[in-house]
Amino acid sequence: MDTPSWAEATLIARAQAQDDTAFDQIVRLYADRIYNYVRRMVGNPQDAEDITQEVFIRAYQGLSQFDGRASFSTWLFRIATNLCIDHKRRQSRRVQTVPYHHDDTDEEEGDWEFPDTSQPSALEQLLTKELHEVVERAIEALSPKLKTVLLLYDVEGLSYEQIADALGIPMGTVKSRLFAAREQIRKQVEVYLRGGTE
Repeated sequence: MDTPSWAEATLIARAQAQDDTAFDQIVRLYADRIYNYVRRMVGNPQDAEDITQEVFIRAYQGLSQFDGRASFSTWLFRIATNLCIDHKRRQSRRVQTVPYHHDDTDEEEGDWEFPDTSQPSALEQLLTKELHEVVERAIEALSPKLKTVLLLYDVEGLSYEQIADALGIPMGTVKSRLFAAREQIRKQVEVYLRGGTE
């Protein structure tokens, strides 16, 4: 969203004039996108909820400083990115020992059914699910710098310029990080498709 719509610009102006109803509408407008981005960055749904709430608290507190040079969504993503980085730093400082626990409750159990030929076969579904998991693991393994650029571009649909503004880095750096992230993911997918491990 490069240029804010008239309605969005009006909401922002009203929120800056301390209209809490307008800010609530802004939260509803962006909450899902911010949560999904944060969730992918931190991996934990509860942490993602907490960080998303903090994004909007910080946005509310800093609303008077929003000057419109970047889009409002870019500004929110910058706040979210900074909070995710802070969270990762705090997390890496703590030494955590978590006992391994395998929970089979997520796995589907059901009766045998005849395959529906109009739908992908069970094998196709399994392979698609496995490939999706390989991609997800590859994304999780990326460094925070690469993961941030990849998610902002490929998942959130921000432009190179918006990402550069949000992260405070040159556009060339955005492009090189995006290329590096995709290259690392591609290599992991190739290893999977060859049926091996690297």
